[in-house]
Amino acid sequence: AISAQVRQLEQELGTQLFERFGSRISLTTAGRILHDYADQILSLRRQAQDAINELEHNPRGELIIAANEATCIYVLPWVFAEYQRLFPAVQLQVVRSYGARVVEAILENSADFGLAQLPIEEKKLQIVPIFSDEIRLIVAPQHALAVQPAVTPADLTRHPLLLPKSGTTRRRLDIWLETVEDEILVSMELDSTEMTKRFVMAGLGASFLAVSHCREEVAVGRLRAVPLGPEPMMRRLALVYRKDKALSKAALGFIQIVLENAKTEKKKPQVTTK
Repeated sequence: AISAQVRQLEQELGTQLFERFGSRISLTTAGRILHDYADQILSLRRQAQDAINELEHNPRGELIIAANEATCIYVLPWVFAEYQRLFPAVQLQVVRSYGARVVEAILENSADFGLAQLPIEEKKLQIVPIFSDEIRLIVAPQHALAVQPAVTPADLTRHPLLLPKSGTTRRRLDIWLETVEDEILVSMELDSTEMTKRFVMAGLGASFLAVSHCREEVAVGRLRAVPLGPEPMMRRLALVYRKDKALSKAALGFIQIVLENAKTEKKKPQVTTK
């Protein structure tokens, strides 16, 4: 069997690999060259196996995360801090995107994971809901609506509104405000959560934010967060990645930390109106 394999190899290479002198066999010059390369191949194979084993025990490399500005500010810092503690050799990069662009980044493989607001309808993606957050009207403490227990669209017709420029929340607000769309005054459209809070605190109008994005300002009395009626408006955030993605130990670790952070977020108390 070995002789047949040697003959087949010699035929494939088009040269003789062994010289035969009676019962003695020695390598030809071509045979010695092949032997040297075979040693290198086997050595590289062992090195590759060692590197893969090392990677499983001490993950390294890079993970790219796509998320919008608010998620980058209010979710990722704590996730990244814990991840870097557990996986110090893995570099984390953030691609700041909005809504559908987060999904596009995952589909195009320009990001490994995305954090985006539901609903997301894409069969190629694994969608893992992580937590829900209430969207409320935010106003300055001196605003006329600050003392309301809840507000309906009709309550907003006499007040300037600062709305998100685009995205899932904007689409939901447009539907909620549909019955009074000809009566409301949209004084500004903003694409920054921090800018929105600053403008509202300055008395430039009322706006809408997720509770987790204004918890600190409400706690110290710089903003009021008024529930929307007649039913609360909930925002659901999900972790997304490709279903066909090969998940390394580093990637699985990121998923686990995001889920653990979500559990912590759920335990935080909801803000009060005042």
